[in-house]
Amino acid sequence: MIVANPTTPIVLPAAEMPLRVTPTRAAYSELQQAYEHFNERLFADTLPHCLITLQREKRTCGYFSAARFASLDGSTTDEIALNPAYFAAVPIIETLQTLVHEMAHLWQHHFGKPGRARYHNEEWAAKMEAIGLMPSSTGRPGGKRTGDMMADYAIAGGPFLAACEQLLTARFQLSWYDRFPAIEHVVTGQWSMATQIQGMAGTTPPMTAVPALAEAVRPVGQSVAAPDGGPDTVQPLNKSNRVKYSCTGCVDRVSVWGKAGLKLICGNCQSEFVGD
Repeated sequence: MIVANPTTPIVLPAAEMPLRVTPTRAAYSELQQAYEHFNERLFADTLPHCLITLQREKRTCGYFSAARFASLDGSTTDEIALNPAYFAAVPIIETLQTLVHEMAHLWQHHFGKPGRARYHNEEWAAKMEAIGLMPSSTGRPGGKRTGDMMADYAIAGGPFLAACEQLLTARFQLSWYDRFPAIEHVVTGQWSMATQIQGMAGTTPPMTAVPALAEAVRPVGQSVAAPDGGPDTVQPLNKSNRVKYSCTGCVDRVSVWGKAGLKLICGNCQSEFVGD
């Protein structure tokens, strides 16, 4: 019989060691949990796994990139990127909305026929509507269903909101937020049916409930620099009252400036201009 020395530490095999909940593990495991939940509830568990990343792309909530990563064994996987600059500024449901928007692109890449480049075609729009997200060029009712620059809003009583309610009542959360959020996303206004539902978990922006986030936010019009010297978190007011409008159809993104509220149509492609 071999008697263990009580002063010798016992080293467990790696497979038996408890996982330490580090910020990286927590943040990415939560996003993976959300991906798997929506894959099962909205896509019949047909989507392949992908690599979810956090990317600070300016003025972009997220994007999908097909077969963007390769492994040493020669296989490839798609990427879904989410912009953490918006996590604290919008309700959790709207962050999940961005994730599902990009999952619809992943679905179309594997099972449909994607449009050219960044174009969101009718097949994609129909899939979005089927899973409970209404595509809209303005992010509000009445916007165009297809185009290069597309937003969406949650359909009241639709599958997406039902899936969100199931997920958020299962103690799901996003544990980590950027303390210097992109507040301009709230100022410009992202319209969502989810934010109109009273009492539903995930419909309140985290920055309104978490002291450490609220302290980092200043009134609109006051420019606040991040401690690392990064970009301002709150954009100064546009004193000229002019808005930049860009064509949603032209490849070269023709842009014009004008007062807020203009309704413009491109003379080349007859597409709508949208305000940036």
